Amino acid sequence: MYDPTVARLTYRALLGRRRALVLGALPLLLVVIALVVRALTGADDQTAVNVLGGFALATMVPIIGVIAGTGAIGPETDDGSVVYLLSKPLKRPTIIFTKLIVAVAVTMVFSAVPTLIAGLILNGNGQQIAIAYTVAALVSSIAYSALFLLLGTVSRHAVVFGLVYALVWEALFGSLVPGARTLSVQQWSLAVAHKMAGGDLVTSEVGLPTATVLLVAVTVLATWYAGQKLRSLTLAGEE
Repeated sequence: MYDPTVARLTYRALLGRRRALVLGALPLLLVVIALVVRALTGADDQTAVNVLGGFALATMVPIIGVIAGTGAIGPETDDGSVVYLLSKPLKRPTIIFTKLIVAVAVTMVFSAVPTLIAGLILNGNGQQIAIAYTVAALVSSIAYSALFLLLGTVSRHAVVFGLVYALVWEALFGSLVPGARTLSVQQWSLAVAHKMAGGDLVTSEVGLPTATVLLVAVTVLATWYAGQKLRSLTLAGEE
């Protein structure tokens, strides 16, 4: 289910000079914000929750997921080089799973690590807030990567659709429409963070059992369907 050659090519595509600069911009901004906030307000648990929840988990993680998930396969679909990849004797689910692993790894490194650093800066992990949000970033990285990899497989406008979901659905509708929060990867990962954090500073609109089921279901179904779509692309090319 994992092919080292496909993984190496995907890492090379995702971590090219231009894309790496984009991936590194938001984590760097998060750390800078944490340093400034800590210098101005001192260590405060509520402030840490506001920064990590409002910027790291709500904005940084999904955007990085969009870049990594769609970038794992989108460029190959756009320029037609995916046909060359599909001509190799590789199972299509293996290609998708390998690209998913790479996208997850990149998303985790560029989101969970700076989230932990920012959390430690903001309040030194008081009430386990830094750890809680780091785990939430890790969990959401998996679901986002699978979801946006699927978008990269089925659409040439995956980045646009991904940003609409991340910034309009989750950030805008998720904050205004209570029902929309149930269908939010952010809220699902917050349920995990709520379980780990001390007290009631970290909250979620979704219970942990429901959030766990939805995280697993979205990841598995998106990965499976992406594999099916890739297989149909092969059949179309052969015809």
